[in-house]
Amino acid sequence: MEDNEFDVFVIGSGIAGQTVAKACVAKGLKVAITDNREFGGTCANRGCDPKKILLGAIETFELSKNLKGKGISKTAKIDWRQLQKFKRNFMVNIPASTEHNLAELGSTLFHQSPAFLDENTILVEGKKVVAKKIVIATGLVPRTLTMTGAKHFKESDDFLNLKKLPKKIVFVGGGYIGMEFAHMAARAGAKVTVIDTGKRPLHAFDADLVDELRKYSESLGINFIFEATPKALKKKRKQLTLRYEIEGEEHTIDAEAFFNTAGRVPALAGLDLEKGNVQFGDKGIETNTYLQSTSNPNVYACGDVSDKNLPLTPLSGRQGYVVAENIINGNDKVLEVPVTPSVVFTSPNLATVGYSEEEARSRYKNIRVNFEVATGWFNAKRINAPLYAYKVIINDRTGEIVGAHLLGPDAGETINIFTLTINNKMTDRDIKSTIFSYPSWGNDIKSMV
Repeated sequence: MEDNEFDVFVIGSGIAGQTVAKACVAKGLKVAITDNREFGGTCANRGCDPKKILLGAIETFELSKNLKGKGISKTAKIDWRQLQKFKRNFMVNIPASTEHNLAELGSTLFHQSPAFLDENTILVEGKKVVAKKIVIATGLVPRTLTMTGAKHFKESDDFLNLKKLPKKIVFVGGGYIGMEFAHMAARAGAKVTVIDTGKRPLHAFDADLVDELRKYSESLGINFIFEATPKALKKKRKQLTLRYEIEGEEHTIDAEAFFNTAGRVPALAGLDLEKGNVQFGDKGIETNTYLQSTSNPNVYACGDVSDKNLPLTPLSGRQGYVVAENIINGNDKVLEVPVTPSVVFTSPNLATVGYSEEEARSRYKNIRVNFEVATGWFNAKRINAPLYAYKVIINDRTGEIVGAHLLGPDAGETINIFTLTINNKMTDRDIKSTIFSYPSWGNDIKSMV
C-alpha cells in the first residue's frame, strides 16, 4: 500500500474519531486521522471538561453563600484569573498527549480539514489521499448568526478562555451553553442578560422545572428577554449595542461582550461532501442503521455529526465503536441507544431522562405525575439549598417509571439512578423496596416515586 493510501481515514479527533482509529489500528488496518484544530476534540479541550472545572468554583461559591451565618462566616470569593489558570493546568497537555497516543499506536496524523475529491479520495495538507473507508467525526460548531455585525459576537471557546470577566455580558440563546455560562458569569460578579427567541429557556427540558430555574436565575440577577429577534450588533468604542425586536417593536441593549449561544450545528463546511457523494441535512450526515452514508457506502459518520446522534459525549463513543465494528467485520453492528440522561450544569443542575410529561400522556392511557418543589426536604435544608424540585412520571397501570426530571444540587448524579431504573424497566415498588445509603441524595428518590 502506498504512503498516501489507507484502509481507514478518520476526520475528527474527538472521542468518536479516536474510538474508530484505535479499534481499527488494533486490528492491523492502516489508519490516518486528521483534525483542523488541536487533537482531542471539543469535549476535552473546549467543552464539557473545562466547563465542569470552572463549575467547581461556582458550586463552592454557591454553597458558601447558602451557608453563610450557618457555620460559614464569609461567602467565598471567585478569583476568575486563578480559576482560569487552574483550568488550563488540566487542558494544556491534552492535544499533545492525544497525538502521542494515536501515533504510538500506529496511526498517521494530519493537521488540516480535508476536502473530498471523489468517493474515496480526499485532499489534505496539499496531498491526495485515497482510503477504502472514510469516517466523518467532525462534531458540531456554533450556529452562524447572519445579522449585521455578527462578526462581533464571541463564542463558547472565548468564554471558557476569558482572562478577565466583563462587567456586562449578554448571551444570545438560552440553551445549555447560554444558561450554564450565565450562571457562572453571574456568580463571578458580571451583570448578565439572556436573550432568546422562544418563550422560555431550555426548550428541551420540563417546563415546570425550567420555570423554577428561571425564577431562581432571576434572583441571582440574571435578566431574561424572551420572544426577541436579534437584528444587528454594533461595535462602539468601549462597548457594543444589540438591536432586537419584540412583536415588531425595536429595542436595544448595551454590554461589553455578546456571546453567540444560539446552538450548535454539524461541522460540515469545507468538506466538499457533494464531490464525495455524501448526502447530508440539517441534522448531519444521512446514515443508515450501521452509521454508513446512505449515498456513499465507503463513508461512515459518527458522533455529533451523524444524523443518529444527540450531542452527548457518551453517545459519540458508542457510535465510534459501532462504526469500527462495521468497518472491521462488515456491517453486522446496528446502533442501539438506551434511554440516555441529559444534564444542564447550571447551579443547581437540571437533569432529565426518559419521557417528558407530554410524551408520556400521548403514549400511555394513564400516568402518574409526581411533581414537587422539595426545598423542605432534609438534604436541601442541611445545606440551605434554595432550590430542589422533581417530576417523576409513572405508568399507572404497571408502576413502571418512564420519565424523571430533577432540579437540585446533585441532580446531575441522581439522574443516573433513574437512568438505570428506566433502562431496566423498574417500578415504583422496586425503588421503594431498595435500600439506599441514608441520608443521601440517592435515597430521596424513594420519596419521589
